[in-house]
Amino acid sequence: MDRELYGREAVLDDGGLAARLVGLTRQGAARVAYEHGDDPPVTVFTGGRGMGKTALLKEVRNRYRGYTPLALLDCAHIEPPADHGPGWTPVTGALSELAVQLSPKVLAARPVRFPRLSLGLVAVASLAWSQEDDERARRDLQRLGPLLATVDATRGAAANWVGKVLAKLAATFAEASAPLAGLLAEATVETVLEEVFGRLQRASESWYGSYRNAGGRGKAGLQQLAIDFEQGGRRRREAEDFLVGALTEDLLTAYTGLRRGSRVGRPLLLLDNAHEPLGRQLVEPILRARSAEGRRDRVVVLATSRIRDHEGLRQATRTRLPETAHRAPCPRGTSVGSGILAVELTPLSPAQTRAAFDHHDPAGRTPAELSRAVHRLTGGRPLGVALLGRAAGEVPAELRAGLTPGGLLDLTVELREDAPPVPVAPTLLAELLPVRRPGPYAVLAATHDEESARMLAHARLQGESLDGDVALRVRDQLRAENWGEGPGHFVADPLLRALLLHRLRFEDGDHPRYAAWHAVHETLYRHYGPGPGPYRLHHGLALGRTEEAVAHLRETFPEQDVLGWLGRLRFIAAAPYPRERNRPGPDPRRAVALGQEPAGALPDGLDPETTALHLSVRRLLHAVWLLTDPLALPDDEVADRLAHELRRLSGRHLTGSGSLWDAAGHWPRDIRAWRELSLPPGRENGV
Repeated sequence: MDRELYGREAVLDDGGLAARLVGLTRQGAARVAYEHGDDPPVTVFTGGRGMGKTALLKEVRNRYRGYTPLALLDCAHIEPPADHGPGWTPVTGALSELAVQLSPKVLAARPVRFPRLSLGLVAVASLAWSQEDDERARRDLQRLGPLLATVDATRGAAANWVGKVLAKLAATFAEASAPLAGLLAEATVETVLEEVFGRLQRASESWYGSYRNAGGRGKAGLQQLAIDFEQGGRRRREAEDFLVGALTEDLLTAYTGLRRGSRVGRPLLLLDNAHEPLGRQLVEPILRARSAEGRRDRVVVLATSRIRDHEGLRQATRTRLPETAHRAPCPRGTSVGSGILAVELTPLSPAQTRAAFDHHDPAGRTPAELSRAVHRLTGGRPLGVALLGRAAGEVPAELRAGLTPGGLLDLTVELREDAPPVPVAPTLLAELLPVRRPGPYAVLAATHDEESARMLAHARLQGESLDGDVALRVRDQLRAENWGEGPGHFVADPLLRALLLHRLRFEDGDHPRYAAWHAVHETLYRHYGPGPGPYRLHHGLALGRTEEAVAHLRETFPEQDVLGWLGRLRFIAAAPYPRERNRPGPDPRRAVALGQEPAGALPDGLDPETTALHLSVRRLLHAVWLLTDPLALPDDEVADRLAHELRRLSGRHLTGSGSLWDAAGHWPRDIRAWRELSLPPGRENGV
């Protein structure tokens, strides 16, 4: 069943990139002209976690499975078999898995056979077998059964050939002289050829005659392959590269050989997390053969990379996803990397986010601005949009009108019918930051830079690591996960930071104490003391202490640097709100911003004019705090009150009335346009 992948039409449409590379529309409905002739580029989709790379590959698989040979492999998760011999490496394990996935019969075409790859993997599997431990040899051989079944399903899947190989090996051991690896490989290959391969497939042995030192003799090439594999290092890499070539040669033969059948559509290799070393070990031999040897293997490789600027992509042709909808040029130069087309996955647009929410809430019972607020929180990251949209759709209809982005994080969502619902925020966090212990990340998400993170780690996380600085370890892991860095926050991404702060506040379930939240912000509050600086007041707000910030902003209001005052207001009000989970009714900040809440106790000694200024600043601070909160919804009435308070303050200031007046005009526009409050007011980049 097709998934709803909004914003990915450039790849998935009937005339999209995948169709033009494969030569087929989805489900094999029609042929499509090949855009790159017989030389398709290796296409690498780039984007951080949650950008939909894996979902995109899975959807390509779903649309073409059964219509053209294909295989999907996660290069970050190749699990070694238990007690494997030295003939197993991530590369050989991956090649075997790819071949088994590529082999099944597809529409109007025979199954793909892999005789060359089978022989090569049989040869290297024999490494380190001994006469005293024939059980290891038996296990290694049986693991090759599914691969050999691609050559002959009736004989490869049976177990009797294993016993004959072991008998042949026993005789070889008795007569062996060094190098044993080559002799064992020869004996194993000979038996497999006799017992599993048919007459036509036995000719595939000769392909190994082109291996180094083989002199055109296939058996000699297979012996040398095993010897090189046993040596490790550069020689093993060369052997593995040759085995990758065996896979593509078998695929090419399926399309050009005498028994190819009627094939429409090219074979697909779908490699997820190809930025991992295994990804390069699979892709680069294909690229080198195409570049240096002019090879035309007809294999379409679609891969993903979490790291946009990965060194393997230095010479790639770069483009963005929407630009590939109709054409995707990839000029081939002399370098190996020029055969790569790097396609940057773009975030979903607000309209696409709206469509995703409409899909889950067709009756439109969620607040009109909820999808746009979720777009602001997630930055259009497809994983976040999809999960929060699904959560909104599962809420009882009568409760949807009160939803906010923060409220969505508090919910549970049913991802599978055969499993209980899971909590939204922890599930999304685990997908975006798959670390064993997210607790330290949640603590440090409250900080602003490396210096404050190291201070807080020293104060609150001393027990987390006895080996090195916890803050620097967290920083390096965030960099390794390709989370960008930015000013003002140790964790720069708004969605990741919001999820970590959600964990900090709610993970311990200690309502109403919120001990972890209070301890972290109290530590930072004291660190930035004793004077009422903006950082201290920022954390005071996170602790629910507003009056100190109001007093400071009132006292500094008459100063000449009005832009500095507006900047401090903006920074202080960017504090995370100490939210209550599942709290019904309007946000408490709203009543304060609109002047609907009693003023309560005021500082002593204020004259009427200063009292009026104090209350105006108080309303303004709460308005900015609410309107810029990524977990809240916009509020037109509060935005109008924000403009009103700024205009009133403009009339009070002796020298800086212009900047306050401009802010009264531009800040509500920034809020309604979902931008950061601009400073100076009206500056286009919003900074």
